Amino acid sequence: MKRVVNIAKDQDEAYQWDIKQAINMSIEERQKVAHTLKMRVFGNKPDIREWGKKNK
Repeated sequence: MKRVVNIAKDQDEAYQWDIKQAINMSIEERQKVAHTLKMRVFGNKPDIREWGKKNK
């Protein structure tokens, strides 16, 4: 995702710009961002859904 800088005059303008950026993202971009945030927060943890399938 390309980084874009926006200097807002107030918080409301910044909030509206942030929402506009999120709406304009493609599905692939959203999934990539979600995956990146997940890795930053949780690290490379095993998926619990896969663990449940192995133990059945």
